[in-house]
Amino acid sequence: MEAHLELGYWGLFVASFLAATVLPLGSEAVFSGLLLGGADPVWCILLATAGNWLGGMSTYLLGWLGKWEWITRWLRIAPEKTQKWQRAVQRFGSWFAVLCWMPIIGDPIALALGLAKSPLGPVSVWMLVGKGLRYLILAGIVMQIL
Repeated sequence: MEAHLELGYWGLFVASFLAATVLPLGSEAVFSGLLLGGADPVWCILLATAGNWLGGMSTYLLGWLGKWEWITRWLRIAPEKTQKWQRAVQRFGSWFAVLCWMPIIGDPIALALGLAKSPLGPVSVWMLVGKGLRYLILAGIVMQIL
C-alpha cells in the first residue's frame, strides 16, 4: 500500500500540474481518490497545490512570452474577446490570479495575466493562495465522506 501511495502522490502532482495548463484535464478525481484510499491529507494538499500552482505559472509564462495579437491570429479568437480579457486584467490587477483555480476560466486568466505582463510576484502569490484554498476546501469535503 505504501508504494501505491508514493506513486499516487507523484501521479497527483503530475495530474495537478497538467490540469493547470491549457490541457483539458482535472485533478479532483486523483486528489479525492487518494484521500479516500487513506493517503495523508496534508501531503495531498501540498502536492496538489504545488503541482497546480506550477502548472498555472507555466501558463502565465506562456502568456508572458506571447502577444495579444498572436492569440487573435493563431487561435482565431475574436479581437473583442481578447479586449474583454485585457479590460478584466486591467480592472482587477494581479489579485485576479486568485481565481486561476476555477474550471474553464482559470487557464485563460493565467494566460491573460501573462499577456498583460502583470507583475510576477503578486501573481504568483495570489495564484498560490487560490489554488491552495481550492484543495484545502476539497479535502475538507472529501474528509467529511470518510
